[in-house]
Amino acid sequence: MDRALTLPDWAELWRRREPDLLVHDPGGPRECLIRAGQLVVAADAVEPALRAIDRWVDRVELTEEAKLATLRLHPAAAHRPVELAAEAGGPVSANHVHIGSEVLLVGTPILHGTGAVPSEVPAPPAPPVERWEPPVTVAVLDTGLDPHPWFAGRLWLSDWGLQPEVLDADGDEVSDQQAGHGTFVAGIVLQHAPGVTIRHRRVLSSQGLADDRTVAAALRAVRHRAAQAGAHLDVVLLTAGCHTAGDRCPPLLAREISRFTNAAVVAAAGNGATTRPFWPAALPEVLAVAATGPDGGLAAFSNRGPWVDTAAPGVDVVSSFVRFRPADGVAPRTETREYGAASWSGTSFAAPQVAARIATSLHNGLSLAEARRRAC
Repeated sequence: MDRALTLPDWAELWRRREPDLLVHDPGGPRECLIRAGQLVVAADAVEPALRAIDRWVDRVELTEEAKLATLRLHPAAAHRPVELAAEAGGPVSANHVHIGSEVLLVGTPILHGTGAVPSEVPAPPAPPVERWEPPVTVAVLDTGLDPHPWFAGRLWLSDWGLQPEVLDADGDEVSDQQAGHGTFVAGIVLQHAPGVTIRHRRVLSSQGLADDRTVAAALRAVRHRAAQAGAHLDVVLLTAGCHTAGDRCPPLLAREISRFTNAAVVAAAGNGATTRPFWPAALPEVLAVAATGPDGGLAAFSNRGPWVDTAAPGVDVVSSFVRFRPADGVAPRTETREYGAASWSGTSFAAPQVAARIATSLHNGLSLAEARRRAC
């Protein structure tokens, strides 16, 4: 298509793999992407919710570990999550879909160093292998994290492990739209803070999609896993987010983020070229990061507004990348993972620079409050 794709256009493409996507108020001021037929709520608030809307609920799915519940609606009400959430009141909300490095306005990565796509931008050198003591830890919630050569020799790989990228989920022998996103983001963090300890958690699909339930559960999981290991999370980095029908943060997200009382939460401000709040970045306790262009001004695609706290370069950022390449002439079908560097644009790639800035300040002995202040 020559014209820019709208959210309904993208939703139609994404439904090939995620058929429950629903655009609320398409083209209107309350437009947002949600899961059809789903409401989400904290587990301890299920009973009051059911008293209000029990006639529309088919079943309740409890996730004990994450302390949350999904209310599955009757098919006749599947298109009404926003309306029924308002009727239920309190902490009940539709299950909003989060978009990582929104592709509505920003293109796909260009891989360097392979000859596949000519480019004048050389691949940067790998970040030096350092180990900061005491450790400074950055939790990265994104797509996968692949064993890219940039990560070799770093001790945090062995004690936390990897969740490799899903590169070709639909089997069309082409890298998916957001495949490699997490590996790219981790590379940015290391370029600016080579001694950090990265704690990774997969939340985004290779299409770049997650939802409130998935992100809230992941936030809780990384916090609990660190606590069980006697470790501390210093920075939490989120590169995806959502708009909501009421322009308020989904309660599950607000609840989980509020529990990171001794960590800086950094989030991408989104790429919709709007002042409309993008969650969870727009929460007051979260550092919302916009993207700047080569001239130092805000990039045309970047969200902006009074809820945005700071900005960092987000146009043609170069970092570590992995791409799917089918193995020619091999049966059964196999794949080759091609490693290199790529350039990509978006607030998703500005946010990790700010996360790294905070981590470096903490490594240099600043307090969390001062590190946050200097990052803005």
